[in-house]
Amino acid sequence: MRPTDDHADHDHDHHDPHHDNHYSDMQARVKALETLLTEKGLIDPAAIDAIVETYETKVGPRNGARVVAKAWSDPDFAEWLKRDATAAIASLGFTGRQGEHMRAVFNTPDTHNLIVCTLCSCYPWSVLGLPPVWYKAPAYRSRAVIDPRGVLAEFGLTLPEGKKVRVWDSTAELRYLVIPERPEGSEGMDEEALADLVSRDAMIGTAVAHMPEKAS
Repeated sequence: MRPTDDHADHDHDHHDPHHDNHYSDMQARVKALETLLTEKGLIDPAAIDAIVETYETKVGPRNGARVVAKAWSDPDFAEWLKRDATAAIASLGFTGRQGEHMRAVFNTPDTHNLIVCTLCSCYPWSVLGLPPVWYKAPAYRSRAVIDPRGVLAEFGLTLPEGKKVRVWDSTAELRYLVIPERPEGSEGMDEEALADLVSRDAMIGTAVAHMPEKAS
C-alpha cells in the first residue's frame, strides 16, 4: 500500500486519464487480431464492445456492490470485512483468480480511499469484473499517486478540503476494494436496493455512492 500526502504537483502531465492511445505489446497484438478477424467477417466489433462493457460495468461490479450493500446493512459483516476481507467476500461466493487476497478499505467522513496499481494493472476481478481502460493507463497509474485530488476532479469528484485522500497501491499479492460511505436517505432500503447505489468507480475510489434518487 502507499498512503500519500495530499499535495499538488504543478509539473505533472494533465493528460486525461480516460484516454490513452499507447498500446502495450499484448494490447497491440489483441488489436491486430481483432482487426484481422473483423476484416474476415468472423466477429462483430460492436458485439465484442457490448460484451466487454457488460463485464466492465454490470456483471463484475455487481458482485462488489453486493459486498458493499451487506457491509452497510450488517455491522457484523462489516467488522468481518475489516478483519479478513478475503474470507468475508468468499462467504458471498465471490472468489477466484485475481481476488485470492483482498483488503477492504472504508471511506469515512475524514478519509477518502483511492485504488491504483502503479506497476501494471492488478485489479480484483472477482468483485469488480474487468478493469476499465483508464485504470491501466500510465497517466492514471502515475498521477493517482502524485496528484490524487486532481485526478478525482477529472472524474467529477471534488472532495472537501479537510478530507484526507489515501492512495492504496494494488499488487499481485494483495488487491483492494473501497467501501464507500453509505449515502443519506438510504435508511430502510434492502440490500438489493442498496447495491443499486454502488458503482464500479465508487469501489475504486474515483466516485462516491449514488444518492437514492439517482440510482439507476
